[in-house]
Amino acid sequence: MSTENKKKHCLFSSMMARLWLIMMALVIFTIALMWVIQILVLERNYTKMAIEGIQERLEPVEEQLNSEDLADNDQLIPYLSKTINGKLMIVDSEGRLEAIYSYGHQLDIDEDEKNIKPWQNIRDSEEYQSILDGESFSREVRERSQLISYEIGIPVLYNGEKEYIILTQNFTELNQVLDMNRRQLIFFSVLLMIASAILAHILSRKFTKPIHIIKGTVDDLAKGDLTAVPNLKLNDEVGQLADSVEELSRALRRVDDLRKEVIANVSHELRSPLALIGGYAEMVRDIHWKDEEKRTEDLNLIIRESKRMSEMVNDILDYSQLQTGYLQLKKEWYNLYEIVESEIMFCEPSAREYGIQLRFVSDETEIPVYVDALKMSQVIRNLLYNALNHTENKKEIIVSLKTGEDGCLVEVKNPGNPIPEEERELIWERYQRSQHQAGRREGTGLGLSIVSTILKAHGMTYGVDYQDQMTVFWFRTLKDEESK
Repeated sequence: MSTENKKKHCLFSSMMARLWLIMMALVIFTIALMWVIQILVLERNYTKMAIEGIQERLEPVEEQLNSEDLADNDQLIPYLSKTINGKLMIVDSEGRLEAIYSYGHQLDIDEDEKNIKPWQNIRDSEEYQSILDGESFSREVRERSQLISYEIGIPVLYNGEKEYIILTQNFTELNQVLDMNRRQLIFFSVLLMIASAILAHILSRKFTKPIHIIKGTVDDLAKGDLTAVPNLKLNDEVGQLADSVEELSRALRRVDDLRKEVIANVSHELRSPLALIGGYAEMVRDIHWKDEEKRTEDLNLIIRESKRMSEMVNDILDYSQLQTGYLQLKKEWYNLYEIVESEIMFCEPSAREYGIQLRFVSDETEIPVYVDALKMSQVIRNLLYNALNHTENKKEIIVSLKTGEDGCLVEVKNPGNPIPEEERELIWERYQRSQHQAGRREGTGLGLSIVSTILKAHGMTYGVDYQDQMTVFWFRTLKDEESK
């Protein structure tokens, strides 16, 4: 594509140009409609009304023209010529012009040739035969669709003989008025086009300006400037779009902060077990390799830290797959009581290490749920890890199951200060931690984000409350008919 074609393409592909063209198209349509109304409606109505006016003015004397001798009333012919605001011609039975009256006065047909020009036009027309035959006629004389004159021929009795009068009205004045109207319409059309073009340019530019600002903001965000915001205060759809982009900017900044925290947390979480594994492996190799008890203790620590690293990697993979939808849930009917009891038993060694008691309360021991058992185990384990991280030594964590008509309510309660309201939504995000009261870091840092992702995948509701000086993390399973 050539440079010129590219410029032309860009010009007509821009929103501002399209808006300008649309508005101008509406203006052109309006002007065209005005011309159609002026020419096809108003001008035709003007001429129609003028012709009907002539006919109406003849009605009072129509009976006299048909029954009386015009010579008996010397005022009738001047009256007729005045009535039609034109010329009245008297023609004998042989088709010869005898007299012409104009606005009540008789004209000299010998001295001024223009006085008989209307008669010459009639004599050269097809209606001349109607005059010779003594028949009435009426006709409209037009040039280029414009009405020039209107003629009416009536046979009458004059001085006892059959003669003929022709009434003709010239529409020169009306045409002058119509021409003036057209010139004015042309002037106003040009003026309207210029004014509309300027106004359309201003309005289209004003409309597209905030869109360009929003586009610039999005471009800045795409380039990595996450502080860019539109700063537009509009109470319309464009304003809503600007608000959405501003919200996107805040979300991207939060994601960027989380990304940085991910790097810091993952680095820290991996560095600690790696350092322990490396240190204790060297200790086994260099010092405790002969002492079976010490060697076993060191190897157990290495195994535990290796499992923790593996658990972290698995959590990261599971979270990523659940978020992207690649990991499918494998649902079957399981006993929720057994799932929770198994995870409590798994976490009891860590709880005993800190003198924390895990108390399990359930109103039933058979609670069938249609879930992915492995994923629900992760949910319970991560909620327990979270409770352990926030519970002081020698305190009690309560896990309760309450069945009802709308499903089973699972609660994990631990004592401590309430989570601030502004953090209750953020704690479900990946690597988001609130301050640990006990200084422990059980789990991988992805716990609550994995909990929320798995529960959403199951269609379950969840949340966090503060009741009786205890933080309560809860979720509710679906009813049997809603699970499948």
